[in-house]
Amino acid sequence: VQLQASGGGLVQSGGSLRLACRASGFSLDDYGIAWFRQAPGKEREGVSSISSRDGRAYYADSVKGRFTMSRDKNMVYLQMNSLKPEDTATYYCVTDFEGDGSRWLEAPWYRLDYWGKGTLVTVSS
Repeated sequence: VQLQASGGGLVQSGGSLRLACRASGFSLDDYGIAWFRQAPGKEREGVSSISSRDGRAYYADSVKGRFTMSRDKNMVYLQMNSLKPEDTATYYCVTDFEGDGSRWLEAPWYRLDYWGKGTLVTVSS
């Protein structure tokens, strides 16, 4: 299993970025996929996930209405609009072979097994 995230960078408050994650070694049709993030000095938290069962996307309250997660074949995307300084974090693509992804945002991050290297997003005020 390999997950490779990209697309991070520096953006001004109110701006947009699109993160991408390339998945290999497994099929996104069979397993859920999620984005987590970790801000400096804070606990890693779930941002968004897509269920393998029905393709539905789930979002943390802090990003609802601003972020959109999607998938296409072996690629996963996180479109981030109206970015805020508090969105500054390293963003990780993650999957696990237990569960379909629908409840991963509620679970402790360390329960998920397969993590890609993160991509840093910095939002300036």
